[in-house]
Amino acid sequence: MRKLIVLSFITLDGVMQAPGGPEEDPTGGFRHGGWVAGYFDDFLGKVMVKQISRTFDLLLGRKTYEIFAAHWPYVNTNEDPIAAGFNNAKKYVASKTLTKLNWSNSELIKGDVGKEVKKLKDQDGPEIQVHGSGDLIQTLLKHELVDELWLKIFPITLGVGKRLFAEGTIPVGYKILESEISPNGVIAAMYGRAGEVKTGSLALRTPTDAELARRKRIREEK
Repeated sequence: MRKLIVLSFITLDGVMQAPGGPEEDPTGGFRHGGWVAGYFDDFLGKVMVKQISRTFDLLLGRKTYEIFAAHWPYVNTNEDPIAAGFNNAKKYVASKTLTKLNWSNSELIKGDVGKEVKKLKDQDGPEIQVHGSGDLIQTLLKHELVDELWLKIFPITLGVGKRLFAEGTIPVGYKILESEISPNGVIAAMYGRAGEVKTGSLALRTPTDAELARRKRIREEK
């Protein structure tokens, strides 16, 4: 089974909506589009290149596919390794409205998204990367199809906007695989699944009568 990896830019309060620009996704009256601009630097650029220089297939929701398809095919792949990664990848698109895909090597996912993605994971092939695609990610999380999270956590809070972990996210434990911090304070962290959430208690235990009596004797002997 091949891995499915979610790559997301998020704020400290978990918002992932429209990191790249004001017009990227203004739904819900979101007015903070482009919030990564003040923090993106060569350090993060190198992290992105490293992660996209691998062999991978792309899994995208409709909005992200349309944004990518309007941009990346027109970027010189000889000069931009990110463009090369996206353009060379096999693209799978989850959409109920699209009927035609113009970006080369793209295929529409039809039917139940959870079931169809599970079938993709069971096939032989490279890892599957998911970029953007907030609504699609919620479906993947609910069906426990996400193996790793590669997050870039920006040192800002927005208070409003679509969140990576929205209502309905299934409790899952993760372990850190790799992490770096940019000069601008952005944490680039890779997490892998680590089983169920482990719970316990750090509450102070109420002493027994015997323990209280022993403590009293100690105090009296001093």
